[in-house]
Amino acid sequence: MHPPSDEAKGAAGPPGTLTLVATPIGNLGDMPARGVAVLAAADAVLCEDTRVTAKLAARHGLAPTLIALHEHNEDAMTPRLLARLAAGERLALVADAGTPLLSDPGYRLVRAAIAAGHRVTAVPGPSAALAALALSGLPPAPFLFLGFLPPKTGPRRARIGEIARWERAGLAATLVLFEAPQRLGALLADLATGLGEGRPAAVARELTKLFEDVVRGTLGELAQRYADEAPRGEIVVVVGPGAGAAAAEDAEVERLLHAAMARGLGVRDAAAEVAAATGRARREVYALALRASGRE
Repeated sequence: MHPPSDEAKGAAGPPGTLTLVATPIGNLGDMPARGVAVLAAADAVLCEDTRVTAKLAARHGLAPTLIALHEHNEDAMTPRLLARLAAGERLALVADAGTPLLSDPGYRLVRAAIAAGHRVTAVPGPSAALAALALSGLPPAPFLFLGFLPPKTGPRRARIGEIARWERAGLAATLVLFEAPQRLGALLADLATGLGEGRPAAVARELTKLFEDVVRGTLGELAQRYADEAPRGEIVVVVGPGAGAAAAEDAEVERLLHAAMARGLGVRDAAAEVAAATGRARREVYALALRASGRE
């Protein structure tokens, strides 16, 4: 191999830089071109599984120095890696798939590198969470990324109960979760029990691959579908906003109605104006307008 060119070194940042590089979540053609340049110029590439990253690098004609960085060795490795950054090395950090740190190792290293004053930058690219959110057909913003919930039943149900309390307190967000195929049915059943069987949701599988699949329905329907089926591939579950979202939306509609009526509009005209502005059904807005005016 030829040594990295000055242009390639520039892609990896100045000396003492840690670059987070997103990698494909399935389709290897999704590797960012700038990410390839960063891997080529890096003094070392930090990765979860050196075998996985070696295959990706070989596809692009690269043979970088690979260093394993995972949940079991990150604390021990961080001081050594900080010393390499202090010595002026360019390090790249990748996950096995997708954007580093999102339910993957690296957060402790990144936090330590920032605290030590080293430059930390990123090459954005594939993200299973964002791809699933976009394909779900559910409200894309705001959303809350929860990663993996606890794998054991008791802690998982407790976590879902905590989320339900957040929603009762006013949280109005689409939820995005990762899950292992063999636990999908149990997760969906617990979500349906804890958050409501009627909540709209989607299960995204094998994103960007040949057999990409997105199944949409209510939590109850999806729990029933996957009760005895453990689908293959990487799984992302997306759950639409709950009652907290509806309450928040109602509060905003009522605020607009009060403002419209304060300008002198009657109940019917105010309802028509606010319905047009928000996209809510005129009948629903009219009922809120009656309540806001005290005529309900």
